[in-house]
Amino acid sequence: MTAVTQTGRPHTTVLLAEAVEALVTQADGLYVDGTFGRGGHTRALLAALSPQARVVAFDRDPEAIAAAAALDDPRFSICHASFGAMRDELAARGVGQVQGVLLDLGVSSPQIDTPERGFSFRFDAPLDMRMDTTRGETAADFLARADERLIAQVIRDYGEERFALQIAKAVVARRQGGDQLRTTGELSALVARAVKTREPGQDPATRTFQALRIFVNAELEALEQGLNAALQLLAPGGRLVVISFHSLEDRIVKNFITRESRDEFDRRAPMAPPRPLKLKAVARVKPGEGEVRANPRARSAVMRVAERTEVPA
Repeated sequence: MTAVTQTGRPHTTVLLAEAVEALVTQADGLYVDGTFGRGGHTRALLAALSPQARVVAFDRDPEAIAAAAALDDPRFSICHASFGAMRDELAARGVGQVQGVLLDLGVSSPQIDTPERGFSFRFDAPLDMRMDTTRGETAADFLARADERLIAQVIRDYGEERFALQIAKAVVARRQGGDQLRTTGELSALVARAVKTREPGQDPATRTFQALRIFVNAELEALEQGLNAALQLLAPGGRLVVISFHSLEDRIVKNFITRESRDEFDRRAPMAPPRPLKLKAVARVKPGEGEVRANPRARSAVMRVAERTEVPA
């Protein structure tokens, strides 16, 4: 399913058919799309479900919330909130159990391709990077107040950038000279000077921009919260489907599913039965060659699927 961004670039939903097929186990159930974006997965879900079904979507981005207004379907509703808060948000709507939860992680094409959002070094724009532009600290705000140690830690841990310390030193040195970083172009140029080598075909700023975006939006913390909320919400036989685009996210999802779907004995009581399993790992899916050729952004995608067992949460 394809939409058009403000720059005119097409936005194609990744693993669309595969995600819907993996998620829907009950045609008249209630499903959660934790990352509405421009509604590709939600629309496909609604097309696959019965008139009695419901889809509740979540998104932090005000532009996504505005785009959802065009989806005229009585089975659909949307919450302006992080999927990490889905359990509380659904409880406020009288929902305590769902048949499926879909999380399509990371930044969306419309966010990347809208220069003023500050997600991309391809455009010179304000250094914002917030998914929810109505609240929180921008990337520029963070770089203006954080010390060298914290900047380096963020870039190293969230960007897996081996030149994190050199980049942090350059940021602080520029700031001490009375010239704060305010735009994506300024940050990109600074990183290019600090990073001496880079993998072929990758911009030197790629890892730093990823790291700052993840940190500013607390994406990994939200992912942990969302996975735990999904475990609490899913009905027996319900599915958790998560699409991730880089190793940090996928590692968290993989470890979570492994932990909840593996026999685990209490070492303090070796004769006791193993901890009951709340999830059953179902599948790991990568985009096919055709999808990657048509949509290069799908190249790094990994979809993991797990099914809720009968064990109470």
